[in-house]
Amino acid sequence: MAVHLPVPAEVAFAYLVDPAHRAQWQSSLARVEEVSGPVAVGQRWVDVTAAGLRPRMETVALDRPHRWTERGTWRSWSAELTLEFAPAPGGCVVEPTMRLAARGPAALGVRPLGRLARHAVRADLRRAGRILRNLSADIA
Repeated sequence: MAVHLPVPAEVAFAYLVDPAHRAQWQSSLARVEEVSGPVAVGQRWVDVTAAGLRPRMETVALDRPHRWTERGTWRSWSAELTLEFAPAPGGCVVEPTMRLAARGPAALGVRPLGRLARHAVRADLRRAGRILRNLSADIA
């Protein structure tokens, strides 16, 4: 299910993939610490979640303005989130895709957690849309 954002794809892309903005729109984050370099292919950084977890995150593909993918690992869990951007009337649409995997006993929780995670990603993107709408109103 795609989420409509009220700004051009390039603006939405720049905002969503910048680690400095992640804690503003991603509800599970307390802050983001960059490990190396600016937003670029292969950038590595640490996600510090509100739950006190410290998963390793890596931007694995960055193709402006069409697709951005990141991969994260924490203990026996791994997740891959892809956001695809497309122009649309009045802004753009973002199509999120998330894949979760786990090893050992944690594998039993992958399917239900995957369903919840997809809803959380869409809710976070709608939150980002509200922030972007307010930012674009302040600029205009």
